[in-house]
Amino acid sequence: MSDLPRKAVTRTAKLAALPLGFAGRATWGLGKRIGGKSAEIVARELQQRTADQLFKVLGELKGGAMKFGQALSVFESALPEDIAGPYRAALTKLQDAAPPMPTRTVHKVLTEQLGEDWRELFSNFEDKPSAAASIGQVHRAVWHDGREVAVKVQYPGAGEALLADLTQLSRFAKLLGPLIPGMDLKPLINELRDRVSEELDYSLEAQAQREHAEEFADDPDVLVPDVVHQSDQVLVTEWIDGIPLAEVIADGTVEQRDRAGQLLARFLFSGPVRTGLLHADPHPGNFRLLPEEEGEGWRLGVMDFGTVDRLPGGLPEPIGDCLRMALEGEAETVYDLLCTEGFVKDEIDLDPDAVLEYLVPIIEPADLEEFTFTRQWMRTQAARIADIRSPAHQLGKQLNLPPAYLLIHRVTLSTIGVLCQLNATVRLRDELEAWVPGFLPEEEDSEEAGGAEDTASTDKTPCTQNMTNTGNADTTAAPSGP
Repeated sequence: MSDLPRKAVTRTAKLAALPLGFAGRATWGLGKRIGGKSAEIVARELQQRTADQLFKVLGELKGGAMKFGQALSVFESALPEDIAGPYRAALTKLQDAAPPMPTRTVHKVLTEQLGEDWRELFSNFEDKPSAAASIGQVHRAVWHDGREVAVKVQYPGAGEALLADLTQLSRFAKLLGPLIPGMDLKPLINELRDRVSEELDYSLEAQAQREHAEEFADDPDVLVPDVVHQSDQVLVTEWIDGIPLAEVIADGTVEQRDRAGQLLARFLFSGPVRTGLLHADPHPGNFRLLPEEEGEGWRLGVMDFGTVDRLPGGLPEPIGDCLRMALEGEAETVYDLLCTEGFVKDEIDLDPDAVLEYLVPIIEPADLEEFTFTRQWMRTQAARIADIRSPAHQLGKQLNLPPAYLLIHRVTLSTIGVLCQLNATVRLRDELEAWVPGFLPEEEDSEEAGGAEDTASTDKTPCTQNMTNTGNADTTAAPSGP
């Protein structure tokens, strides 16, 4: 099916096929084993069939199903390697491609949004989409002034499909457990659903992208394409070439992986301070690695600002405070701050030393001069928290994740997932010192904030203010938040 199916019964049936299909293939696998095939071969075939169905169903439906698949794609690094392979190939397809909608539908939307003479706005327009994702697809074109542009066209009925899909996925989230073992999918689905109205509003996306493009206009490390034109269902932005991050993950050199990881971390932590906005959709399909104009080094191209978190004071200061004190071993102080910020509810009483022990492995990357993010490290953290026999699992269940922190939490985890996919060696502490209020002690802040150096670039713009936002809290403190 090449167009976006809008009948609820059709979409529900297709989504229901995911867990039901998994169960059916399990029965098929048992039969194969009885027939003499080795367990290893049967398991590999079973995983590949499940992965193929996952891409087919989520990709065809687009809408909320596609958005869900994209969100899942950054967490494949937490899966054991014996089941990660097949899912990795299928899920990463969802980052940058989906079956396109018919050309006649694209032209109809352009006519409705830009007028009967819409072709006069372009010197050239490619009918074949360059990318197709959850709520719209992108076409390459040349604007009438000669600029190469990306034209994002929203699928007709995308809003209805988004809400319907995410509602249905939420209803049988537990049945989807085999897709990402050990992960609670319902909070992820609910958070995606809460962002539907923003995702569909191209005026909000255009505003967020313009603010980023203006702030990063002269940045040597990050490139944000500017907005050229916007209507309700069409968004035209400057085109950027480059290597998709998914390709860097698959085949990139060590230099490319490390540079991409460093710049991704820098953009994550610097964006809120510099723009008051947090780019909240950090899957690899939204990033490109671009060669610098001088031909040496790389820049990070950033796209798709449909989902952002508004943080007018930058990242909340309690994030930096909690990280710093945890690294210093201040168990009581960390615990008091988590209680104050709502990560521990009033009726819960936990051992501060146990809480610190829970946190220390997670914040290890912030404690070292540089840290190599690997899938193995991610799997170790996921297994530690997911194992119901583990003290970390029992403690994690008692921690709370206040609603105001949900998006920061997801963005942080997603970014870590991408860093692990990249297998990148990153000087994370440099970025925390430069951009996260509270991470440096107050007496060092005025002298050292922004003094961190990235060996790959000496032109970074430092954070020179200690900006706070007490409406949020340290989301890295509850990676398995309820």
